[in-house]
Amino acid sequence: MPLLRRRPLLRAAAVGGGAYMMGKRRAESQGLEAQQESEQDQRLSSLESQQAPAPAAPVAQASGGLAPGAIDQLKELGQLKQQGILTDEEFEAQKAKILGG
Repeated sequence: MPLLRRRPLLRAAAVGGGAYMMGKRRAESQGLEAQQESEQDQRLSSLESQQAPAPAAPVAQASGGLAPGAIDQLKELGQLKQQGILTDEEFEAQKAKILGG
């Protein structure tokens, strides 16, 4: 008879242990997602701050060229998009800002 009483307890322990591990993994993945989002925000703000003081950009565009550093910014944006950090809409918005239109 003691064996019959132990099965539900063992089952409950196994289910509880599994639920604990799933919860722990979920928390770890949420922490990783938050960290990646924070890094993305930092990259975007650094791109925006690099781009903000560019009053010479319209002059460069009038001559048909890009502002200095614009190519590097576009390359970094492309990398962020390839890594899946930026969506297509975010990429296009940032690219438009860099290209001045």
